[in-house]
Amino acid sequence: MLTYDSLKDRPRELLAMTGLTHEEFTRLIPAFTDAYADLYPPDKTQAGKPRQRRVGAGAKGALAQMTDKLLFILVYQKTQALQTLHGLQFGLSQPQANYGIHRLTAVLQRALAALGHAPERDASQVADSPLGQEGAPTRAIDGTERRRQRPQDPARQKAHYSGKQKAHTDKNLVLVNEVTGQVVYLGPTLPGKTHDKRAADEACIAYPPHATLDKDTGFQGYEPPGVLTQQPKKKPKGKALSPGQRALNRIFSSARVVVEHAIAGIKRCRIVKDVLRLTKAGISDRVMEIACSLHNLRVSCRHPLPTLDLLSLAGSG
Repeated sequence: MLTYDSLKDRPRELLAMTGLTHEEFTRLIPAFTDAYADLYPPDKTQAGKPRQRRVGAGAKGALAQMTDKLLFILVYQKTQALQTLHGLQFGLSQPQANYGIHRLTAVLQRALAALGHAPERDASQVADSPLGQEGAPTRAIDGTERRRQRPQDPARQKAHYSGKQKAHTDKNLVLVNEVTGQVVYLGPTLPGKTHDKRAADEACIAYPPHATLDKDTGFQGYEPPGVLTQQPKKKPKGKALSPGQRALNRIFSSARVVVEHAIAGIKRCRIVKDVLRLTKAGISDRVMEIACSLHNLRVSCRHPLPTLDLLSLAGSG
């Protein structure tokens, strides 16, 4: 049976199974423990009523340790294996695995938010987001689509069918801090047919003063007030771009590639890369927020911004 104790001394396997290093995993444990206690108090039943038996009484679950609970949900986020297979790895049946997935997904979301890695979800608060305070106010925006199961309702089928992906998809806007590479803002989950510019217009994102925004041609005409926007020059129909325009496009693309790298980091979690098989209402939005938060956690641990020691600088002067 797969346990944290069997993986904690095998860093390559832990990274492959969860997408996190040992340091990142251990950083998440205290917040996960606190979030679990907040959501599921030990002195209350599942329905929120006082327990009749003392805490610890009754049958012991297969995921008795909090580290094993965290490993269970991280492995599912990373691999999105069939629930029968995922349960077998942890000594659970398929119904038990399904129950644990939905129960622990909410805990993981709250734990990452408590650590400050969750992207802002309120567009009006983006300018004051702690994730956007580091470095210069340079941002990059893009839309990303995720495949989903085909809806049964004809109207929803039409709304979720993406001509770009030739599949039924969900779409989110992501706003990335170009200095840190972290996701500052994650837009609401929308039908895949929604155009990027329309989604950005409806979001009404509040940018910090003197912000610079890199965008692609999908946001043609998106000009938020007080923001300097930059995007590649679109090739006129039947004509070619001049050498100068092509050179300028390469400069814009090299700056905007940060958002593409961030999306690639988000989609290390296969639950937001492959077809989502969970159907509970709101679960698509929740797993996308978790994937963004895990990306931010990895970036903050592996690529911290250098800090200036003002006292040493003053002494050397």
